[in-house]
Amino acid sequence: MSNLVETEVKIAISDRAAILARLDEAGAALAVGRTYEHNVRYEDDGETLTPAGIVLRLRQDARARLTYKAPLPDETGARDGIKSRFEAEVTVDDFDTMDVILQRLGYHPFVVYEKYRTTYRLGEVEIVLDEMPFGDFLEIEGPAHAIEAALAALALADAPRFSESYMELFERVKSALGLDVHDLSFANFEGVEVPLDAFYPLG
Repeated sequence: MSNLVETEVKIAISDRAAILARLDEAGAALAVGRTYEHNVRYEDDGETLTPAGIVLRLRQDARARLTYKAPLPDETGARDGIKSRFEAEVTVDDFDTMDVILQRLGYHPFVVYEKYRTTYRLGEVEIVLDEMPFGDFLEIEGPAHAIEAALAALALADAPRFSESYMELFERVKSALGLDVHDLSFANFEGVEVPLDAFYPLG
């Protein structure tokens, strides 16, 4: 069994071309080209998973994957914007059949979100460029020390960091901009400008 802990950090980026140039200069290797992702998060009847920090997700890109994420038993919160949590993921043969199984088990689709993801490798870390409906983000996953080294190599050591999930950021954006939408889709954000401060808590 592989290490079932995900450690990562998110950085919002405003200049995708500049980031691509920095990745090239740092020697990052392209692992997976730009790929569309369709993600569905599920909830139980009482919708208790999200409040407990639990993610049950079915993802379709070049393959279908079922993922479970949860806070670590001894989690004390993110440190320096870097967050660790339990993550277990399996590849499944058929997205639609897995959806049927989950619903038969008592879970229901709760929210859908989309993205385009490009994946790189740099030393010990995986770096992904995520084109989200509300803006572009860089996620770096790996050991904490290697994440810090990668941020320094990309001249992002002092950039604001987000430990929140995309769905948590989605809720902030909806609140900040007064958006009445349920899913984080490109269609729902067509023509919507999202300023960086919309990703921070109000007040």
